[in-house]
Amino acid sequence: MPHIAAPEGVPGIVGLMHFRPETAAPLNALAEVLLRGPSTLSRGERELIASFVSTRNDCTFCSSAHSAFAAAQLEDGKAVTKAVCSDYKNAPVSEKLKTLLAIAEQVQRGGKNVTTALIASARAAGATDIEIHDAVLIAAAFCMYNRYVDGLAATTPTDPAVYEGIATMIVKDGYTSTTPR
Repeated sequence: MPHIAAPEGVPGIVGLMHFRPETAAPLNALAEVLLRGPSTLSRGERELIASFVSTRNDCTFCSSAHSAFAAAQLEDGKAVTKAVCSDYKNAPVSEKLKTLLAIAEQVQRGGKNVTTALIASARAAGATDIEIHDAVLIAAAFCMYNRYVDGLAATTPTDPAVYEGIATMIVKDGYTSTTPR
């Protein structure tokens, strides 16, 4: 049961956004830019970073949602997402993405844990400054989103079909489509 009067039957962060729509617009706009805007990283790769950080933060709603969003946008998506979230170093993703996940892992632990060696490793694997920037900001933003969802005890469905349904909508219409009007 949520700690606030979120609407019944509207799960996770979406329910919280319905409680306070004026905060929903900037939160969704940030997610839209980071996860769906122009980038040399695919939408699926960016969703993997969000899923990975959410899994590390033990945020069931965000981990389930963004795992479904990543899976819907990657070849062999469910298996890749599961592999990244359990052992990214051995997951079937590019070395560049592994280095960005290593950076995201350190951001999740605390921003000052990102070292020049991690940045150099990402650059050596072909990551651009924009990709490094976005990996850091995705990880930082998802620490915030995860704490928002869990801090207010948002409703968290257990049925994977719920997240797959949300994924269909997000992949088609984007994050701003969930902003309450």
